[in-house]
Amino acid sequence: MRIVGGTHKSRRFTPPKGLPVRPTTDFAKEGLFNVLRNYIDTENASVLDLCAGTGNMTFEFASRGAASVLAVDQHLACIKFIKKATVQLGFKGITVIKADVFKFISKLNGSYDIIFADPPYGLEDTNNLPSTIFRKNLLNENGLLIVEHGRETNFEDHEHFYSTRKFGNVNFSFFEKIN
Repeated sequence: MRIVGGTHKSRRFTPPKGLPVRPTTDFAKEGLFNVLRNYIDTENASVLDLCAGTGNMTFEFASRGAASVLAVDQHLACIKFIKKATVQLGFKGITVIKADVFKFISKLNGSYDIIFADPPYGLEDTNNLPSTIFRKNLLNENGLLIVEHGRETNFEDHEHFYSTRKFGNVNFSFFEKIN
């Protein structure tokens, strides 16, 4: 895996085999960050990375100047790898927490400029994730929620839905905080 942009562009990191993850492809990451340039400034942003897996998106946001990134995943091996890679890559401002994402956000206080969520495709609770995030008021004003999902998931009827972009087999749905 590699970081595709920012201060650590082209830096590679190799997660251990056997992690229960499906990392976002480089093609999809490049496409996503090209889209984000038109929506929000990632530099100095506070980012929440839900279902962080290998830390792939955590490292991408950090490389692109995010002031802080909170990475949350329920798998201990993923958490250990993100912590180790954070040190090896020399990132500051990354915090890693082991927790069930849905329980974590139900208790979370605070808000973020960007929330990125990449739950396992087909996970039943994925459709409830945007509603929970908006009900808990976890986005800052002009904040953006991005949910990565498979083609079978559709968020178009959600009141905060903005658009969906597709990159290969990867779909990103965007949600805005409406004031």
